[in-house]
Amino acid sequence: MRILMLNNEFPPLGGGTGSVNQALLQRLAHIVDLEIDLFTAALGRTPEREQFSERIHLYKVPVNNRDIHHSSNRELLTYAALALPAALARHRALPYDFCFAWSAVPAGGVALALRRLTGLPYLVRVSGPDIPGFEERYARLYPVLTPIIRSVWRNATLVVAKCDGEAAMVRRVDPSITPVLVPNGVDVHAFRVAAPRNNGPLRIICVARLIERKGQRHLLAALRRLRDAGVTATVEFVGTGDAAQAYRAEADRLGIANQVTFAGYVPRERIADHYAAADVFVLPSYNEGMSVATLEAMAAGLPLVVTRTSGTAELVQEGENGLTFAWGDVETLVRHLAYLAANREVVRQMGAASRRRAERMSWDAVTARYLEIFDWMLNRGVYGTGCMVEFPRDRNARRDEDDSDCGDCSGDLAGGRPDQTAASGVSAGL
Repeated sequence: MRILMLNNEFPPLGGGTGSVNQALLQRLAHIVDLEIDLFTAALGRTPEREQFSERIHLYKVPVNNRDIHHSSNRELLTYAALALPAALARHRALPYDFCFAWSAVPAGGVALALRRLTGLPYLVRVSGPDIPGFEERYARLYPVLTPIIRSVWRNATLVVAKCDGEAAMVRRVDPSITPVLVPNGVDVHAFRVAAPRNNGPLRIICVARLIERKGQRHLLAALRRLRDAGVTATVEFVGTGDAAQAYRAEADRLGIANQVTFAGYVPRERIADHYAAADVFVLPSYNEGMSVATLEAMAAGLPLVVTRTSGTAELVQEGENGLTFAWGDVETLVRHLAYLAANREVVRQMGAASRRRAERMSWDAVTARYLEIFDWMLNRGVYGTGCMVEFPRDRNARRDEDDSDCGDCSGDLAGGRPDQTAASGVSAGL
């Protein structure tokens, strides 16, 4: 089986989508009857080729991104313009069985063009901001992009979403699309649970891009209110983004700069240490699909205090492993954090519950689901359906190492059965 993958971001470039792509490739590298070419973006001005594993190759087109954490509209268009002819030439030289686009824009646009030029079928995974209405900063672009995104979805053999809320957003944009749910996973072995701390400041960590959608300004406001109420707490922001300078200025204005650390970019191999130094994870985001950082915080044994967005229901059981609040509801956020600061045994119990839930969301289970989809695409896939209600659950792909840890898709794995259709209802974030 030969698969073409398209993704404009891949570590060190980009955010959660690239990290998920990398984690999946690490596990697919052991499948002996699977060859993958991933066309992604290079940081510099020259094309690059990298051998990821014996049967997986990375082709990086020279987009010359100025910011490794965020692509401009120009850079997204550049990726599409360069990836299309490069992937087309490779397909004509050594044909692929199908294409896997990691987003509707820009990767899905390339996949759609390839399908029209060559008939190559494709599946497309929803990344979040490529759903019209998902992110406020793209409000001006969505009216232009929505017809393109609908066309990408409708011409795909399959649309994949990460959670019920994300699937519901897709159906709101186009009711004819029924996404299949495949959640993100987490490698619990990469994260350690720190010994509980019974006193001292409540140490809060927020791992996210510093952009308006992630809502860090609400956490800054909450930190000031906590201080005014006599609750001692600190916040570490891990990540960079367009709002970094504005948030630094806001911390100064609120008089809490000495309680806030801006760690900036942290390499993947060091991120576990930052989680281990925290007591609680906060993500005050306007909208999420299924946050990779939230999954990591769960694996690190942290209680979650997050906004009620798409993907939250699959990760947070209210009062068991975390607490939720509405976007912009600083008062409730303050109340949750003050409660945790005063009840360290609850922090410990919620953290342990987070870890247990994370252990049921392994990358091996997620990989098994994708392998089922790949087999279905190869053996039964027809393009132009925009959905797939069900596909065979058993597969017999050969592996060059023991596969005893693969294929156990727990019922608690977010997203339910592989043949599950999108849930009704739309995230309050829309």
